[in-house]
Amino acid sequence: MASQTQGIQQLLVAEKRAAEKVAEARKRKNRRLKQAKEEAQAEIEKYKGEREKQFKEHEARHVGSRGDIAARIETDTKAKI
Repeated sequence: MASQTQGIQQLLVAEKRAAEKVAEARKRKNRRLKQAKEEAQAEIEKYKGEREKQFKEHEARHVGSRGDIAARIETDTKAKI
């Protein structure tokens, strides 16, 4: 009877250790996922900034600034009058 109780105790201890290892693994997984998400968000923001800069440069080259457009409209208007 004592050996059965001792065996049950060993199983309970082993089960507790296994549960702790599983819980720790879940915590590590969640930390890695959170870190990956933060890194991805930072990369997205960086890419978004680069594309915005490229767009502004493209817009300035092909369309011109608002002041240029206003000046062109003013010149065209005066020429037509």
